[in-house]
Amino acid sequence: MAHELDEFEDGLIARFRAHPVLANVAGLPESRFHEVLLQRRFLSLAFTPAYDLAIDLLTDERSVRIARVILREEYPGEDGRSLSHREEMKEDILRLGVPRADLVTSRPTRATLAAITATFELISEAGAREHSDAGLLTVLRFWGEVLVAVEYEQLWQRIGPVLGEGSTFYLPHKVHDAKVRPLAEFSPLASTHSDQLGVQLWQALGSAAEQACFKRTEEAIVRIKTAFYDQFTAN
Repeated sequence: MAHELDEFEDGLIARFRAHPVLANVAGLPESRFHEVLLQRRFLSLAFTPAYDLAIDLLTDERSVRIARVILREEYPGEDGRSLSHREEMKEDILRLGVPRADLVTSRPTRATLAAITATFELISEAGAREHSDAGLLTVLRFWGEVLVAVEYEQLWQRIGPVLGEGSTFYLPHKVHDAKVRPLAEFSPLASTHSDQLGVQLWQALGSAAEQACFKRTEEAIVRIKTAFYDQFTAN
């Protein structure tokens, strides 16, 4: 069963990675690449409220604690001297050549707003269902960590040659969000957010109904994220 779920998930990851925009980041015109970065920024800004909503609905206390730790990492330091992850993203975007004026005037498109709204709805629906923790942990891990690392890994085709080790947002996130271990592989050494949440998620997938919830939720997440990137395929 563990192999089947990992195989299912890895298939979804491969399908998402093959999206025409993500698979051809290196070939995007500069203006379109900038558009992707600016619109993707709005999805990132929705990360913290999505985590907060899921934390409110989770019932397993250990899962709540893990989610809290991940959420609080977004705002390091207590004296106001450290940049938040969102500020680091802004700095990376500007260093990639996006004019500040474009950042200032950017607004979420209809497709971007739809992706954000659909994500919040998915979290609320997961919390209302019988196997709520299985659904909520799937959203946090797959939407907020696993596929984020896939996105940034693909975007790195353009980001890496410009920023390299100087990237303070995209490089760390493509590393510490990634799925490294299979779902069923318990390890106290789990270091990425995906694997930390994966340990808890695996414990919540004990029944056929919970496993079906996992699959249904992951498929919905891929649809949401695919629809977001579809907006950049139009001429």
